[in-house]
Amino acid sequence: MKKQPLVVQTLYAELMEQMLALEAQRSIGNLQGCFTSKKIKGEEFVYFQHSDPGGRKRQTYIGKKGPVIDRVVSRFISQRDAVKEDQDEILRMSAMLRSSGAMTTDASACRVLKAFAESGLFRMGAVLVGTYAFIVTGNLLGVKWGHSALRTQDVDIAGERRIDIAFPQLKADVPRVLEQLEMGFLPVPAFKAGEASTSFKVRGKSLRVDFLTSATRPRDGGPVPIPRFGVAAQPLMFLDFLMENTEYGVAIDGGSVLVQVPAPARLALHKLLVSGERGIAAHAKTEKDLLQSSQLILILAEERPGDLILAWEDAVSRGKGWRRRLDSAMAVLKKHNPEAHSLLSNTVSGSQDG
Repeated sequence: MKKQPLVVQTLYAELMEQMLALEAQRSIGNLQGCFTSKKIKGEEFVYFQHSDPGGRKRQTYIGKKGPVIDRVVSRFISQRDAVKEDQDEILRMSAMLRSSGAMTTDASACRVLKAFAESGLFRMGAVLVGTYAFIVTGNLLGVKWGHSALRTQDVDIAGERRIDIAFPQLKADVPRVLEQLEMGFLPVPAFKAGEASTSFKVRGKSLRVDFLTSATRPRDGGPVPIPRFGVAAQPLMFLDFLMENTEYGVAIDGGSVLVQVPAPARLALHKLLVSGERGIAAHAKTEKDLLQSSQLILILAEERPGDLILAWEDAVSRGKGWRRRLDSAMAVLKKHNPEAHSLLSNTVSGSQDG
């Protein structure tokens, strides 16, 4: 792990600002579509044809053709021109970040993330977790992780089973989104016959997309439907902790994709917690969890210790089982990375005493 040059950190912050502004000003000018007209009984009516977040073609009625509707069309064209300028600037900044040494997401995974973003998945509360979230978090923190912590071809997406009241009508058809990418994604058969698949994989390649959700109890192991995503998700313990207080981040490749990722301190403690839950057969994943947790702790203890304290206090407040698992994971961390253990222990010492 090493700090990124200040110029890279500054450029990434500017890119984040640009993409958040673009997201905030979404309007008809952002929609990929065009105006079309129909003649009905000798009169001309204008519609806007576009794709909704699920990929379905829609025609929205605008009105009878005339001076007012003509002004709507003109405003649409001007807004789209402004958006095009913003998108070109984002491409330029992305290229500069790649050439300057920012952490990048591989092309195939970024293509999947872009399709999910355009389908509205992240606006509906989906959170990028796993190693790709760790890569995005590196840029957020202004660091470059060691390559040994980055081995993955799994795109992990977490979503809550409950309906987000902010977007009650918004839905995305994930299987169709993946199909339209024409990358060869197929559902991975479930372990038990009759259960829904929670994963999609490209045949003959290691690229895989897994959907996860929080478990309400330890034995909550069967796939859970996420209706607004049109897919089922695998319940996992501790995921609710990871999905609180998420942050926006940017995945960088040929362009950039705005995604939601866990708060860095929560990601650090979550990696620590799950490292102790894996069996012997998952030794490689356990090592990666500990390595990623250690690197996050090292930078956070130095630059954002308050975040670690708040995340720790939240974790231990969730009951004796959480505290017991954290204590056990800390003992393993002490052997794996004594420096990270010492820094985390000293940072949260007041909370541990409590």
